[in-house]
Amino acid sequence: MNMKELDLLKKDWQKNEGSFEQLSEKDIYAMIHKKSSSIVKWILIVSILEFVILNGIGLLLPQDPYYSKYDELHPYLSLLENLNYFVILGFIILFFKNYKTISILNNATLLIQHILTTRKIVNYYIYWNILITGYIGAFAFIDGWNDSWKESGKPGSIPDNGIGMIIPFILAMLFIMLLIWGFYKLLYGNFLGKLKTNYEELKKIE
Repeated sequence: MNMKELDLLKKDWQKNEGSFEQLSEKDIYAMIHKKSSSIVKWILIVSILEFVILNGIGLLLPQDPYYSKYDELHPYLSLLENLNYFVILGFIILFFKNYKTISILNNATLLIQHILTTRKIVNYYIYWNILITGYIGAFAFIDGWNDSWKESGKPGSIPDNGIGMIIPFILAMLFIMLLIWGFYKLLYGNFLGKLKTNYEELKKIE
């Protein structure tokens, strides 16, 4: 590159430099506030869709005689499943309240606090679903495994209770929990990552 080209490049850079608008802290806060509000809104929407779709599928499927037997074998699990509905609805209400609160905030410190609160609630929501689904799913796996082996007439069934059930139950539960963790990582991981980024940006301007 010769001197003439360098001079032209320098003049072009100086001309564009004046056109770059320097964002104030207020402008940055407004942008982060808008993005955070949108993220929390989508967390609320996704959680509602998840609740409606997953429970809707269960209602639409034809009633399997296995579930009557399942309820007889593990009657307390039906109570746990009913409790789970109320817990999930409670989380959805918290997501809604956080969205309403964040959408009207005009203070960086309060926004930081509510971003942290939202991240905690989403993580608690994920942990609850992983634990409950893994626990209930492990019973369903063992019962399904035993029914398959009994129909085949071959030995290999897992005891319904006692020490012989513990290791298969734990392995099944861990496997299901891992699958559910991967599902929620895909579903909510991006939202949590963006909220963390917004939190870090707000800390810089606080």
